[in-house]
Amino acid sequence: MAMSTLLPVDVRFAARTLVLDPPMTDAEFEELCRANDNVQFERTREGVIQMNPPAGGLTSDGNAEIIWQLRDWWKSHRRGKVFDSNGGFYLADGSMLSPDAAYVSVEKLNGLTKDQLTGFPRLCPDFVIELLSVSDSLASTQEKMERWIENGAKLGWLIDPYVQKVYVYAPGLPPASVAEACINGAGPVEGFELDLQEIWRCYEV
Repeated sequence: MAMSTLLPVDVRFAARTLVLDPPMTDAEFEELCRANDNVQFERTREGVIQMNPPAGGLTSDGNAEIIWQLRDWWKSHRRGKVFDSNGGFYLADGSMLSPDAAYVSVEKLNGLTKDQLTGFPRLCPDFVIELLSVSDSLASTQEKMERWIENGAKLGWLIDPYVQKVYVYAPGLPPASVAEACINGAGPVEGFELDLQEIWRCYEV
């Protein structure tokens, strides 16, 4: 299918997923993303392109709180980089996924050029956070967390604000759940403490 038939996408009428034969190249996929900056795209390892709607008000507030806390921790050492929900990463399995928040260590960033970081970096973050929204399926988001770990993430948190619970993912371990006032980071984000009470407050009206 010619690229001109795909750009731009009218999100009012488009399906949430696109399956193309043959699949888009990385360059074509990036062109699609640039031409539709009002839509967040992801690509599964099977080549399925997913279109995600903008976050609602409460989710946006929750995302902002998470990024603020993660960035504040980063400022205590200023090593590596923090990414928000607008960032995307090419993973080893061929997918391109976007977390709601991520941290990449300085070791993984070593050797990458400014051009490589301007586009979608070809690396898996060391730490990822996904914040469940009303348009997300818990099961599909849990599967996404597993993809992050399989591709090299050392720690992942799936935050479900509707039941005030966090699912913790790490290599070689079954997912665990936390329902406390805060959650402490480990490994790549040792010393980071996420105040969950502040996140839950974002959902109060």
